[in-house]
Parts: sequence; C-alpha cells; structure tokens
Amino acid sequence: MCLSAEVSFSASVFLVGGGAFASWKAWQINRRYLPVALMPLFAGLQQFMEGNVWLGVNGGDPFTILWGAMGFIFFTWFMWPIWIPISIYVLEPPDSPRKKLFLVFSAIGILFGLLLYVPHVLNPEWVEVQVNQDSLAYEGTMLLDYLMPRWVTYFIYLFLIIVPPLMSRYLHVRYFGLTIIAVVIIDVTLLRYAYISFFCLLAGLGTLHLIYIILRNKCARECPVLFA
Repeated sequence: MCLSAEVSFSASVFLVGGGAFASWKAWQINRRYLPVALMPLFAGLQQFMEGNVWLGVNGGDPFTILWGAMGFIFFTWFMWPIWIPISIYVLEPPDSPRKKLFLVFSAIGILFGLLLYVPHVLNPEWVEVQVNQDSLAYEGTMLLDYLMPRWVTYFIYLFLIIVPPLMSRYLHVRYFGLTIIAVVIIDVTLLRYAYISFFCLLAGLGTLHLIYIILRNKCARECPVLFA
C-alpha cells in the first residue's frame, strides 16, 4: 500500500492468503473460477513489490526502489489489462455471444501492456517514485505520452479492466465491475496525490468481492448447467 512498508506487507499477506484460499475453493467448486480466484493473490504480490519500494525509499537504496517499482508496475500496466478480460472469458458460458469479445479485449490488453511496460524495462530512468503526503506517487515518462495525452492512456486502461466485468453474463461479476468503478471515483476525488498506488491498493482489496462470489458460487444462479 501507499502508507508504509509494514502496511504494504500486511496487505500482501492478507490478499495472498485470501487468493490462495479462493484458488483452493475454485479447484473444488468449478475450475472456471480459477483465473478469477488468482486475482487477490496477484494483488497481494503487487503489494509485496510496493513494500519493497518502501524499503528502498526508507533505506535510500535506488536499486531496491527500481526493482520493487518495476514489479509493482508490471501488475499495474501489463498484467491487469490482460488478466481481467481473460478471466471473464474463462468464466463466460460457451454459448455467450460476448465470449469472443473478451478475447479481443485481452489481445488489446497485451498490446497495450507491452507498450506501457516494456519501454520502462528498456529505459529504467523513466521510472520515478516520489513520497507525496506520506504516500508513494509513481510518476514518470510513458511511451504513449508521445502519442496521446496521459488521460487518454488512463481511459483506455480503465476501459480494459472495467468493461469486461460489466459485460459478463453473471450478475455478481457485473457487481465487481461496479466495485472497480467505485474505487476509481474514490481515487480520483480523494486520493489524487498518490492515485496509482491508492488505486492498486483499493482495487486489490476490491478483489475480496471475487472471493465472496466463489465461496457462494454466485455464477450458479445464471448458469446452473456449468456451475451447479
């Protein structure tokens, strides 16, 4: 998280534990849930990487800051725009007219993620981490800044992670999409001074909603043939 190494590592343990438990339940209930069940675990790993950023900041260690930040933005910019659409694709019934569209979203996410993340691997000086109001603020250059305004980049990113859940066949997965929208609203209105860090924390905690969906087998309501 954005407040301290201790908070980041605590959030990491909580989310990894929840994701591991959800994955175990998904394996028992229905393996279509497994990609969704892994989201809290991945969010926990992302918080672990941010904890290392804090260790680097507190210890004045640029190398630890860099590799921690690279791990953090790997999930932020590369993984989530791919993983969320593909998770909805796996969950969606075979007869859903939207199923192939989720693959299209995921393919766009791959291209988008590569354009956002790989340039930072090649140009590590583009990665900038600052402490703003006792929170971590990730700023710096993006390749797409040379092609479009930053707000357009953010819009495409949010479109890729919000629209697939909202288009799902399953009511409670659509509710999860609303959870992400609520996170965005809170982040933009109250936490702009460290918006990337806070968004990833709040969205990570929002994945606990997915654990609830799995434990209660909520998809069985709309598709009993697959989830009964």
